[in-house]
Amino acid sequence: MKVRARDAKEAWKEEFESSPARDDGLETSSISGIPLQPLYTQDDLARREQEYPGQFPYTRGIHPSGYRGRLWTMRQFSGFATAEETNRRYKYLLANGQNGLSVAFDMPTLMGQDSDAPTSRGEVGHCGVAIDSLADMETLFEGIPLGEITTSMTINSPAAILLCMYIAVAEKQGVPASKLGGTLQNDILKEFIAQKEFIFPPAPSMRLVVDSIEYCAREVPKWNTISISGYHIREAGSTAVQELAFTLADGMAYVDACLERGMHIDDFASRLSFFFDAHIDFFEEIAKFRAARRIWARWMRERYGAQQQRSWKLRFHTQTAGVSLTAQQPELNIARTAIEALAAVLGGTQSLHTNAMDEVLALPTDRAARIALRTQQLLAYETGVANTIDPLGGSYFLEALTDEMERQAEAYFKRIEEIGGVIPAIEVGFFQKEIADAAFRYQLELEQKRRIMVGVNDFTVDEEEEIEILRIDPRLESQQSKRVREVRRKRDQAQCTNALNQLRRAAAGTDNLMPYLLDAVRAYATEGEIMQAMIEVFGTYIAMAKVATKPVRIVVAKVGLDGHDRGVKVVARALRDAGYEVIYTGLRQTPEMVVDAALQEDAQVIGLSIHSGAHMTLFPAVVDELKRRDATDIIVFGGGIIPDDDIAALKKRGVAEIFTPGTPLQDIVDWLRKRFPEETR
Repeated sequence: MKVRARDAKEAWKEEFESSPARDDGLETSSISGIPLQPLYTQDDLARREQEYPGQFPYTRGIHPSGYRGRLWTMRQFSGFATAEETNRRYKYLLANGQNGLSVAFDMPTLMGQDSDAPTSRGEVGHCGVAIDSLADMETLFEGIPLGEITTSMTINSPAAILLCMYIAVAEKQGVPASKLGGTLQNDILKEFIAQKEFIFPPAPSMRLVVDSIEYCAREVPKWNTISISGYHIREAGSTAVQELAFTLADGMAYVDACLERGMHIDDFASRLSFFFDAHIDFFEEIAKFRAARRIWARWMRERYGAQQQRSWKLRFHTQTAGVSLTAQQPELNIARTAIEALAAVLGGTQSLHTNAMDEVLALPTDRAARIALRTQQLLAYETGVANTIDPLGGSYFLEALTDEMERQAEAYFKRIEEIGGVIPAIEVGFFQKEIADAAFRYQLELEQKRRIMVGVNDFTVDEEEEIEILRIDPRLESQQSKRVREVRRKRDQAQCTNALNQLRRAAAGTDNLMPYLLDAVRAYATEGEIMQAMIEVFGTYIAMAKVATKPVRIVVAKVGLDGHDRGVKVVARALRDAGYEVIYTGLRQTPEMVVDAALQEDAQVIGLSIHSGAHMTLFPAVVDELKRRDATDIIVFGGGIIPDDDIAALKKRGVAEIFTPGTPLQDIVDWLRKRFPEETR
């Protein structure tokens, strides 16, 4: 039999090699660069015992019944404008069959700043809901019984504050903290690695994370106190292998920190959760999810000595890939999202967010949000994919790919350990460089048409049809600012001041800060005031920006509070490689800071990257500051998620050019060469 099987394989190989191959120049490796064979057989499988779902090492799922027992939670990420408007959206989603909430906060909230702070200008309510105090949180969940739903909150540096607000709202509803269920992202390490929404230095940042884990283990036992996120690492440009390895490495760093605090592994490990990206490389994504479960189970049991099976189980939420969406032919994003969601389901996700087709342009409209939710419902109730547990288990290809993902992740773990661990690796820029290099490689593959993005670098149309997008009323910023001032006016000021003073004293010591944060929240201290009290003790963290050295001088900046820097770093590298001197000023730049840098560096050009929806405020602010400083000879261009109507308006205001997602890097270089034909090589 074995001889005949081998003969059959050799015969197939001869026929395959003599058959004409596609001559399209496309990559046949995965996006992670894993070479893929044209055919997989049992010869490609590692020898191991039969595995079953619900059994160690959980490759096939953490529950023995899979989706036969319970479907995944359909949890759409949502939040925009004010608490009142988002509350209406939540009730709309719940009425349409969603069974869990996921809160998106605006940039000022994510960065711990009040809506009336000067640095919040132009960003209030644009990429999420504005929450300044307990009063806003009360409005956000008005009429929504917190004891009957679970809520996920995507926030990091100020995460403990928002959790305290949620607990305080539940108290007012008569729901004890012990009954609350939900998830707090609270993953500060990935902020230093990818998302860049950090505030405090690493040590006090980790203290706050461990404080919340320790507190919730006692007081809010049903709450997942951290969602260790690979999503943002992937969106920053990493490969699937890097997402897998860096995310699990972060998870182990949190475990180490909790153990150093004196906690027992089985007291908190079961409440650690994960958050992964579902990208477009279908089989690679499924293999990533399976490998993640296997690796985590082995490390929890063998390295950390966890005794309880629930501590071995990796539970995760998935979101379809924002970076895979295109502004061109946006209806195609419905198909992309469906494919990515299917990968998440076949990979065994516990909950899922499906992106809306218009999210590459703006926050989703009601119609787009409904289609995104219906995509999940179609998968769950029409396709039959939930009827069989791990239906792709045993596939020669998928099993071999899972093994390879695990092998490459383990190689990364060794490299990180050789550096000294996650935080030392952050400090030397290891993760950041790996991600930036991967993002640049992928962009080159697209521009060289070694990979196709339909509607962007192939199968394009001459004229795009416009779709309706959600626009945030510009008046809401002043309304929200007025609301926070009203909260300050009406509260018991003595109680608030005392709570903030107590928090400062506790921050300077070693007490768990959660009770002090709760007292400040109950006294209606604003998020910005609470953060400032801790900043006075902890200080802030500033990532170092790097300067390149070449001819025409371009200041490249991320203006505003947004930390998504994948695009700006890819563009900066392309401009540097094209012969320009690129001065990257780093994150969180104000218009005044950018103009200062341009004048100090004697730059001819300013390039701005804005992804928070604040482009109509921040681009004109830079142009106006140049006029005020008598420096109108400096050219301003930029990019971001910007609708066509706004591009026209920005050009009228003095912005030379806007490049939207999907623009080839060479187009940006060519545009600059036309502007400076004698000064480039």
